Amino acid sequence: MKPLCLVFAMSDARVIGKAGALPWHIPEDLRHFKNVTIDHAVVMGRTTYDSVGKPLPKRRNIIVTRDPTLRREGAETAPTLEAALVLAYETDAEPRVLGGAQIYALALPIATKMIVTFVHRDVDGDTLFPPIDWSVWREVSRRRAETATDVEFACFERIKA
Repeated sequence: MKPLCLVFAMSDARVIGKAGALPWHIPEDLRHFKNVTIDHAVVMGRTTYDSVGKPLPKRRNIIVTRDPTLRREGAETAPTLEAALVLAYETDAEPRVLGGAQIYALALPIATKMIVTFVHRDVDGDTLFPPIDWSVWREVSRRRAETATDVEFACFERIKA
């Protein structure tokens, strides 16, 4: 398995989005996200890219889209996750997958690492992270956020193929 890292934030109920956006605003998580994705190739679906609204700076932005005519300045496109990863591995030994839910579902079985922000809040949302089989993951680090006591940052590595 080639190294592949999923980066996401989710509530205890696996909520990751609402109406195409994050269902919370946590500045410390945004800083954490920037720190763990900077200088990496980042792969995301078109809806996720459009919710961000622009290319993420200091990252190679790759959009997975079924639309062969789609163009976004500062980003590349690929028709499948597999094609996007071929592009990503050209410049990055451990690309980051940033969502959305459909892209996470495709990438989860081949991911080797997950960087997770756990948001211990009851949040309303319409998009869930796919179910995770925690038995194939080993937690390698966890720390509580300094400014939001109901937020934790954790890293997991795959222990089984």
